[in-house]
Amino acid sequence: MSPSTERTLAAIVASLGIAAMVFWPAEEASEPPADPEAVEEAAPDPEPEPESEPEPEPEPELEPVVPTDAAGVEFSYMPPGDLVPGSGTGQTIQPNYAPAMRFPMEMGQAYSNSQVYGHGGYLGPGGGQCNANNYAYAWRDNFCETRGYSTPMCPAGVGHQGQDIRPATCQDAIHWAVATEDGTITSVGSYSVRLMTDSGVRYTYLHLEASSLTVAPGDRVVRGQRLGYVSNEFGGTPTTIHLHFEIKMAIDTGSGISNTNVPPYMALVDSYERLLDGRDS
Repeated sequence: MSPSTERTLAAIVASLGIAAMVFWPAEEASEPPADPEAVEEAAPDPEPEPESEPEPEPEPELEPVVPTDAAGVEFSYMPPGDLVPGSGTGQTIQPNYAPAMRFPMEMGQAYSNSQVYGHGGYLGPGGGQCNANNYAYAWRDNFCETRGYSTPMCPAGVGHQGQDIRPATCQDAIHWAVATEDGTITSVGSYSVRLMTDSGVRYTYLHLEASSLTVAPGDRVVRGQRLGYVSNEFGGTPTTIHLHFEIKMAIDTGSGISNTNVPPYMALVDSYERLLDGRDS
C-alpha cells in the first residue's frame, strides 16, 4: 500500500472515531438512587444525663442545753436512789410520778439534799446548815434515807417519805413555796399544808412558817399560787431551813394497790429543769 493510501485510510478512521464520540457519548458512572425507606434515619444525639443532686450535708448535732439557775450556775443531779453513803438503800428505779406538776418553790434556784446527813444535820459531817456545800449542785435523792416512817416504795420498807429541798439562800421565811397543781387545800397545820388535786394526787409541804400561810382548808388554789414561806419550823423544835415535799397517790406497791408516798425525786428534777429553761413559770 502506498504511503498516500495509508494516509487516506488513517484520516477516515480518525473521522469515524470522532463521529462515534459525538453520537454515542460514554455513559457517566452514577450510583443508583437511594431507597428512601432503606435509608436509616440518623440516630438522635443522646440526651445528657441529668446531673445528680448533691447529697445534703448532715445537720450538725446539737449539744444538749444544760439548764442554768437564777444565779447562772449549771444544774446537775445525782441518779435516783444514789443516797449519801451510809444513809440507807435507795430506790433506783424511779419514774416521774407527777409529770405535769410545777416545781414547789417559786424561784429557780434550789438544792435537793439531806437535812440529816448534810452539814448542820445531826448525822452530818459537821459545820452549820449554811455551809456552802449545802447550797451547791449536784442534787441528791433522800426519799429512802434511813428513818422510821413506813415507806413501802423503799427497799427497806421504811424511809423518809419525801424529799428535802433547801431554798436559794440560807435565809428563813423569805422564799415562797407554791402550789404544784390546781386543787383543794385539805389540811393546814402549824407548819404544814396539804394539797389534793382533782385526780387524787396529794402533795404535802412541811416546815412552812405558820404566820406566812396564805391558805385555809377548803380553799381552791391554782398552779403556782403562793402557799407560805419556807422555814425551819418543826412543831416548836427548829429544824434546818428547808421544804420537806411529798407526793402521795394510789399505786401498785408490789403487794397490791395502796395509797402511799412515792419517790418525788424525778418529778422534782423534771419540774425544776422546766422552770429553769422557761417551759414553766
